[in-house]
Amino acid sequence: MLKRFLSYYRPYKGLFFLDMGVAIFASALAILFPTLTRQLLRVEIPSQNLRNMVIIFGLMLLIYILQAVCQYIRVTWGHILGVKMETDMRSELFAHLQKLSFGYFDKTKTGHMMSRITNDLFQITEMAHHAPEDLLISVATILGSYIVMFSYSVPLSLVSMIPLPIMVFYGIYYGMRMKASFRKVRTTVADVNSNVENSLMGIREVKSFGRESYQEAKFNQVNDVLRDSKMGQYRVMGRYHSILGFFRELYYFCTIAGGTILIFMGKVQSYDLVTFILYVGVVLPPIDRLINFTEQLQQGMASFERFTQVMDEDPSIQDAKDAKALKVEEGTVVFDQISFSYDNSSSDVLKDLTVTLTGGTTVALVGESGAGKSTFASLIPRFYEPTSGRILIDGQDINSLKQSSLRQNIGFVQQNVFLFDDTIRENLKYGKVDATDEQLWAALDAANLGSFVRSLPLGLDTQVGERGTLLSGGQKQRISIARVFLKNPPILIFDEATSSLDTESEELISEAFARLSKGRTALVIAHRLTTVKNADCILVLDEGTLVESGTHSELLQKNGHYAKLYKTQDFS
Repeated sequence: MLKRFLSYYRPYKGLFFLDMGVAIFASALAILFPTLTRQLLRVEIPSQNLRNMVIIFGLMLLIYILQAVCQYIRVTWGHILGVKMETDMRSELFAHLQKLSFGYFDKTKTGHMMSRITNDLFQITEMAHHAPEDLLISVATILGSYIVMFSYSVPLSLVSMIPLPIMVFYGIYYGMRMKASFRKVRTTVADVNSNVENSLMGIREVKSFGRESYQEAKFNQVNDVLRDSKMGQYRVMGRYHSILGFFRELYYFCTIAGGTILIFMGKVQSYDLVTFILYVGVVLPPIDRLINFTEQLQQGMASFERFTQVMDEDPSIQDAKDAKALKVEEGTVVFDQISFSYDNSSSDVLKDLTVTLTGGTTVALVGESGAGKSTFASLIPRFYEPTSGRILIDGQDINSLKQSSLRQNIGFVQQNVFLFDDTIRENLKYGKVDATDEQLWAALDAANLGSFVRSLPLGLDTQVGERGTLLSGGQKQRISIARVFLKNPPILIFDEATSSLDTESEELISEAFARLSKGRTALVIAHRLTTVKNADCILVLDEGTLVESGTHSELLQKNGHYAKLYKTQDFS
């Protein structure tokens, strides 16, 4: 874990060594000051050497100036070092999240991921800057001070060290308890974030069902857990700091009491006691740093552990070493004895399914809710892996293909359209990054949305709102269709989702879909009879099994499962 953490310093070795070098230099300056004071008291004042006294005063002022410069460098560039490391980690974490498969996001709350990207990385960057610096300053200052102190008086040095081993032992013991409490708080903060995000994203549902009080109760429940976790954490912190604070003050007591007795016994001089009291002032701040270091290290390492947990999560779906690019000629898709079940389910969603989607045809997929229609569609672009069997596109096993190549050749118009909180232009460019305005307008016209966008004051630069809330359901669907027009894939998957739209929007979308699917292999998860009637082939699923297939008229003549669905219009 430590080796892995240190690797993030590598690109910024210059800044790191600058910070550490300045820290050592500042420690040397702090150690020098009491020695100059001792020289004044022991030599210069008794000899009344005014010239040397002035020189020492000048050196003391120079020490203060140099310490201020060191402080500026450490605070400014030390934090910049931490920020650069944080930026690298955040980029690496975000890039890794993009690689993870759908299964990871199915089981991981968005709030927890957000907490890792924001709160955890902030704790890590604080540790990245402060931990090495505080540790180095503390060790260098304490060790350097005691080397000098022992050279002045061994008995007084030994007396002043009495609280140190107790403080170290107590700090390590309670540090372990603090780590556990910090980890618990981090997890609870992620739960609160997740609850808030869930409630705000579903605010329309909350208000439409009048469930504000229910959501408040749910939030208060996790908020109370966070309160209790933080209260427990602060109780541990309170005991930790108060007892260590007692030993800190005991340091002064031991030095003054021991020094007074040794002066009484004639073992040390009074100027040595004054010097040692000054050295207590030099040594105590590093002890405070060590106290903070222990606390900060526990927080930072707990956050780094959570960071590495995500980074160590391997995508469940990966390209084979010899993966090739997909070459589409006809666009025929074959399901060869496909079975599938989700990780948390013991039953198969799809069962030994063998189906052929002939290239260049439109195939409709119908069945009751839960029949496996969306799962069927999600297997083609390898959003999920089948439990058994294989899927072929023009004879090429999709497991032998590069995922990027496979998905470039598939256009997916999903049931729940997602639009980014950006302009219409930027949302369309997801279909083709380098699309010209001319191409964007052509795609919008083909999707029956061009006239609407032209009527907007800002046209393509109109903001769509979070998740496209400033547009109607039909308009969002047509933007998603326009994106696929721009992508121009040979294979199309269309989760129609027109059941909740008005008749006019449905007709516009059906026209756009007919235009889009021309000359392509199109799989339609049907929700309305219009699309089903015009399909070249209809596949009927029931509990993950293919029970019927044929054209609309053929299936009606069979008077089987499809005919029953047709009569009840149950294409949910």
